[in-house]
Amino acid sequence: MTGEKITNVLILGSTGSIGKQALEVIDKHTEKFRVVGLAARDEVSLLAEQIEKYKPLAVAVSDDRACRQLKEIYKHKIAFMSGIEGLQEIASLPEADIVLIAVSGAIGILPTLAAIEANKKIALANKETLVAAGEIVMAKAYEKGILIIPVDSEHSAIFQCIKGEEKYLKNIWLTASGGPFRDFSREELEKVNPGMALRHPNWAMGPKITVDSATLMNKGLEVIEAYHLFGLDYDRIKVLVQKESIIHSMVELVDGSFLAHLGVPDMRIPIQYAFTYPERFESPAQNLDFATLASINFARPDTEKFPALALAYNAGRIGGTMPTVLNAANEVAVNCFLNGKIKFTAISSIVEEVMLKHRPEKEVDLDIIFNADDWARKMATELILSI
Repeated sequence: MTGEKITNVLILGSTGSIGKQALEVIDKHTEKFRVVGLAARDEVSLLAEQIEKYKPLAVAVSDDRACRQLKEIYKHKIAFMSGIEGLQEIASLPEADIVLIAVSGAIGILPTLAAIEANKKIALANKETLVAAGEIVMAKAYEKGILIIPVDSEHSAIFQCIKGEEKYLKNIWLTASGGPFRDFSREELEKVNPGMALRHPNWAMGPKITVDSATLMNKGLEVIEAYHLFGLDYDRIKVLVQKESIIHSMVELVDGSFLAHLGVPDMRIPIQYAFTYPERFESPAQNLDFATLASINFARPDTEKFPALALAYNAGRIGGTMPTVLNAANEVAVNCFLNGKIKFTAISSIVEEVMLKHRPEKEVDLDIIFNADDWARKMATELILSI
C-alpha cells in the first residue's frame, strides 16, 4: 500500500471501551492510519501508555489535575489541553482528518460541534450527543456538508443497508440483545446489583452503556438517535429483541423485502467501517461461522418490565428539550445505581418522574439545551436524595 494517503485520526475517549478498540483497528492498519490526537477524562496511567505508543501531536484531558500530571511527565513535547474547552480545541486539530467521538454522555455535544465547524469527518460513537442536541448537531452538519458516520453497531448496520434504497424504505428495525436480565421476573429485577448489570452476555462495553443496555434505555436512546440520523418518524423506527446479537439491524422495504446486517458482536467492525468508508478492509474481528449458529431468536421488547424504552419513544415524540431531560436524568440515575445509591429498577422510575416534572420547550438552542440538561440533573439528584 505504498504511496497511499495516511488518514490522521483523533480519538476523543481513547481510554474507554470504544477508544481502545479503535486503537486496535489502527494497530491492524498502521500503513493506513496515524493517531494525531487523544482525549480522555482522568485515566493518567493508561493515557500515558497510549501517548508513549502512538506519539500524538496533542492530548486533551477533562480533569485539570490529571492534565497537570501528564504535562509534568512530557514537559513541552506534546500540546496539552484541559476541560471542556480543551476537548473543543483538540476536536478542531488542523492535522486531524477524522474525529472519533467516543466520550460518554452529553459532554460530547460541544466537541462534536467544534469538529463539524472545523470540517472534520465525524465517526460518532456518542449517542447522547444526538439524543440531547440532535436538531442542532444535524443542522450544523447539513450546513457544513459534513457526513456523520455512526459507530453504534445498530446505526452502522442501518447506514450500510439503506444505501441506494432510501426511496423504497418502509421501516428500520433496531435489534437489541435484551440485556442480561431479559428473562428475569420483576421480583428478580429488584435484586439486581451493579456487578450483575455490568456482565453483558454479548458485548464488551463501558459501564454506563452496559447498564443502559440492561434497562433497555440504550435501545431507547438509539431510537432517538436513529430519528436524527435517518429522518424517519418514530412510528417507522421499530425495535426487536435478537438475543444472539448476530443481526445488528435491518431495513424493511416497501415490497416486503428486508435487508439485514449480520456479523459477530465486535465493535471493531463498525469502528473500522467508519474510518474507511466507503472502502472496506480486513478487520481484527473474527468471521461469523454460520455452521456454529444453532438458531437466531426474535422477540418483542417487554416495555412493562423495561419501561425505559417506552420513556425514550415518548421523549422523542414530544421533542424539544424532553430528550435532553431524559438523557440527563438517566445519566444521573445510572451513576447513582453504579455507586450503590439506588436500586436497578429505580433508574427508569427516576427518569420518568423527572420527565413528568419537566415543561418542554419546543424551540431549542444550545443555551436552552444546557439549561434543560442542568435542570434535569439537579431534579434527578433531588429525587434520589429523597428516596
